[in-house]
Amino acid sequence: MVVLRSEMVPLGTPAPDFTLPGVDGKRYSLGSFEGKRILVVIFMCNHCPYVKATLDRMIRIQKRYQDKSVQLIGINPNDETTYPDDSFENMKIVAKAKEIPFPYLRDETQQVARKYNAVCTPDIFVYDQERKLVYRGRIDDNWQFEEKVTTHDLTDALDSIISGRSLPAEQHPSMGCSIKWKD
Repeated sequence: MVVLRSEMVPLGTPAPDFTLPGVDGKRYSLGSFEGKRILVVIFMCNHCPYVKATLDRMIRIQKRYQDKSVQLIGINPNDETTYPDDSFENMKIVAKAKEIPFPYLRDETQQVARKYNAVCTPDIFVYDQERKLVYRGRIDDNWQFEEKVTTHDLTDALDSIISGRSLPAEQHPSMGCSIKWKD
């Protein structure tokens, strides 16, 4: 398992558009979420231990903020030939079993992950109403042991955006498995 840290894409970078299929049978683009004040794009997959360890946290975050105009989106860019656990059919199984309350999308061509400069799973990008990057980093300070978390970086960032406060200047990169790029 290759562990990588997310690239710290410059704040203010616009969200690249996409059109991707979701496990719910719908197609999604940035325009699908124009009514949402905050968009949280998470590059994730099914097999990565970092995603497995934090998926319940992501689900709780979506439920906690759904009435505050915050929308999470999961995007799986991994090569399903090398990693069959990450196939679209297996994404559907995981989404149903975990009752994922946000769109889980398939980036089969990996073009969307490349446009976002995603490098690991999970890799998290938070965009404001104008779809400018305002946060990129980790969910919290302990991916492995939730009971040992002392800082809640992502929810702190969401709370700051919602209340109109400035976000902390220091943002810590996410870390996880490398995206499984096609040859």
